[in-house]
Amino acid sequence: MKRITPAKFIISAPKLSLCPDFGSVPEFALLGRSNVGKSSFINRLANNNKLAKTSNKPGKTRLINFFDFNGQFIIADMPGYGFANVKKEMKDEWERNLSHYLEKRHSLCACIQFIDARHPVQKNDYQMREWLAIKNLPVITIATKVDCLAKSKIANVVNSIKVELDCEVLPFSAKDNYYRENIIKYLLNYNESRGDSIT
Repeated sequence: MKRITPAKFIISAPKLSLCPDFGSVPEFALLGRSNVGKSSFINRLANNNKLAKTSNKPGKTRLINFFDFNGQFIIADMPGYGFANVKKEMKDEWERNLSHYLEKRHSLCACIQFIDARHPVQKNDYQMREWLAIKNLPVITIATKVDCLAKSKIANVVNSIKVELDCEVLPFSAKDNYYRENIIKYLLNYNESRGDSIT
């Protein structure tokens, strides 16, 4: 497997028209409820705990943040959906910008939806999933924070999410290198067969 480091932050953009053009480099958009662990995911993949800012305060990500993983793929970290403590006007603006980006971004390879393994699949997770299905956008599903579960329960929880969403589910822990290597390999293989979709 090729090394993907060094990864680097490129730019933050509030909307599609200000997003940079990365040519033919595949792009993955990170989607998930606020505080689901998207920033920790980026940092773990990059093996750099300071690359993406993490916070215990939901709603910290308010722009589309782009990260280049050594020219092999781009990660676009989107504002979280759910219980972010912001004004309704800002939430509405996020939703408009998110929709426009996901529908019109030509370099978008697939969306990565994060599900918090500590909790049942939430209503807004289902709503996002339904919207992606309507738009016929490919989805990769990742169960985050599996390190918070007893090891004996991880397989059952992941399988439960798999049944709920009727899809393949990849477990992830920001603390365990085993999951990092599996996901990097998965993304690199996915890039090689961009015509395939996972729903």
